[in-house]
Amino acid sequence: MNEILIGSAVMFGVAGFFGVVLAVAYRKLSVEEDPRIEVVENMLPGTNCGACGQPGCHAFAEALCRGETAPGICTVSAPEAIEDMATFLGVAAGTQEKRVARLHCAGGASSVKQLAAYRGIASCRAAFVVNGGGRACAWGCLGLGDCETACTFDAIAMNVENLPKVDVDLCTACNDCVEVCPLDLFTLEPVSHHVLVQCASPLIGDAARASCKVACDACGRCALDAAEGSIEMAGGLPQVVLPSKAGRESTYRCPTGAIQYIEGNQFDDIEIGVRDA
Repeated sequence: MNEILIGSAVMFGVAGFFGVVLAVAYRKLSVEEDPRIEVVENMLPGTNCGACGQPGCHAFAEALCRGETAPGICTVSAPEAIEDMATFLGVAAGTQEKRVARLHCAGGASSVKQLAAYRGIASCRAAFVVNGGGRACAWGCLGLGDCETACTFDAIAMNVENLPKVDVDLCTACNDCVEVCPLDLFTLEPVSHHVLVQCASPLIGDAARASCKVACDACGRCALDAAEGSIEMAGGLPQVVLPSKAGRESTYRCPTGAIQYIEGNQFDDIEIGVRDA
C-alpha cells in the first residue's frame, strides 16, 4: 500500500513540476497574434485556394498584416472586399494581372487515334496507370475530367471533344487542375499571354501527325514568323520565351493548328456538350 501511495505521489509531483514549467514557458515565450489578422481573414473569401501563393486565407491574412503582400493579390475577392481590406490596413490595394489555367493539348476525341478501349474508373489518373487511356498519343489529354471534378470554382467543363474548357471569367488560378492532371498539361498563364502551344508530344514530323491530327510536327514555322527571340524550338516543340512579344503572326503558317492566338476562352470554337460515357 505504501508503495502505491509513494508511486502516486511521485507521479503527481512530476506532473506538477512539468505543469509549472509549461505555464512559465507559455507566459514567457508566447507571441501575441496581431488582432487585425482575424478581422482581415473574415474579409477574405475563405476558399483557401492558394491562388495568392499562400497555403490558405489565414496565412494570406498574416502576410497582409506583416506588409508582405497586397490585398489585390487575392484574385478571388470582389473589388469591394479588396478595397475594404486596403482601407482597414491603411495600404494600397495593389493589383495582380489575372491568370488563367491553359491546357497544352488540343487533341480531342476526333483528332487522336484510339488504340484500345479503356473500361474502368472514369478518372484520368486511373486510365494513365492502367494503359495510358488507350490513346495513340500518350502525352495528350485523356478526357476523363479529373480537372473538371477538382476545380473548386466550377470553371472547367468538358466539351464535345472530351477536352476541358476553362471559363476565363470563373477561373481564379487556384492550381487545382494543375495538381490533378497526371500528364502535367495545365499551366497558369497571365491573360495577356495570347500565344499558346496546344501540344505536349515529343514526337516529330510524320510520327507526331500519325498519332494526332493536331499535333505539332516541329516544322518551326512559328519560330521563324514570330518576333525575334519570342519563340524558340526545343525538344521538337515551340517554346514561348517572350510572351509579350509573341503575336498572332506566329500562328499563321502552323499546318496543324498546334499553336494558337487566344484572347478569351480556349476552345471557344467548340460547343460545350455532354461527355461520352
